Amino acid sequence: MWKNSGNDSPHKAHILIVDDETAILSMFQRAMKVAGHDCTVAPDGKSALALLSKIPFDVVITDINMPEMSGIELATQILTHFFADVIVMTGQARGYQYDEIINIGASDFVEKPFSIQEIILRIRRVLRERRLKEETKNAHEELKEAYVDSIHRLVMASEFKDEDTGDHIVRIGDYSALISQKLNQSDQFIETIGFAAPMHDVGKIGIPDKILLKPGKLTTDEFNVVKRHTLIGAKLLSRSKSRILQMAEEIALCHHEKFNGKGYPNGLSGEKIPLSGRIVAIADTFDALTSKRPYKDPYPPEMVHDIIRREKGAHFDPDITDIFLENFDTFVKIRNESGFLDQVSLKKFKLSERDQICIQT
Repeated sequence: MWKNSGNDSPHKAHILIVDDETAILSMFQRAMKVAGHDCTVAPDGKSALALLSKIPFDVVITDINMPEMSGIELATQILTHFFADVIVMTGQARGYQYDEIINIGASDFVEKPFSIQEIILRIRRVLRERRLKEETKNAHEELKEAYVDSIHRLVMASEFKDEDTGDHIVRIGDYSALISQKLNQSDQFIETIGFAAPMHDVGKIGIPDKILLKPGKLTTDEFNVVKRHTLIGAKLLSRSKSRILQMAEEIALCHHEKFNGKGYPNGLSGEKIPLSGRIVAIADTFDALTSKRPYKDPYPPEMVHDIIRREKGAHFDPDITDIFLENFDTFVKIRNESGFLDQVSLKKFKLSERDQICIQT
């Protein structure tokens, strides 16, 4: 599929004309040359699709009534698989065809007979709208990148307290997006959780370093202080109109809830825990277990697999656990792509004091 034509000029474009009448094709070739456009012609829909698969076109002008493949069928194929705008032309338009043309997303419609000047003006309008759409899209992408970059930089202020690097927050987004995809969630949900999940632990910014960085096991009072990061994070992210920050608030609050109701801060269970929280719970646990912390060495992958398997239906949503385990190698690959897993031998591995408590509970 072609995403752009490579033509930088707003006035010059590459036009494809599709018509089974040789005289029409010849006329368009001459007219497009005078108008300053590159022009290619095709006698039918099949030939046009073959050209589109090899050459990037800005605009396709197609007749409706052609043998084998109609112009509406061709336009549908083009608008589904390529990045060209379509202008439809015919001398025998029927009422229902107007609806079809509008519904498939064609940029314009002209009836034969028409003047070449009219066609040139319509092409110019389509090209102008095409350029504006591309500029708007680029501006949106730049704004989104700046937005996400700002979020990541702010989150790192909390993550650097007990992380060796900021890679953890990137991985959490990748894990969560992958799980959501495997759960057949909408594209919007997948994109949103990919941006929101990295903010899960932003509330750690309100937890004293002496607790976060403590190498030994936490006292009951210290652990109660750590639990507060869920409430702090949710409060920091609250009352936003942004879809991403709304989900981030939900995740910050709920990612330590457990499927059996024994998590915190609210002891939610089952599907009372938002889906985003259930997804990030397993993503965060996997990454935490495979990472070095002030109080622990990374766990060997086979041990992580066993721990998560045993927590199915207890800590983690059973369906999400199954998906995670089925794709375990993919998660390990993501883990290695941004910070390699330390090769820890299972035989030589030793749990820290805090790990022993966590595993037992």
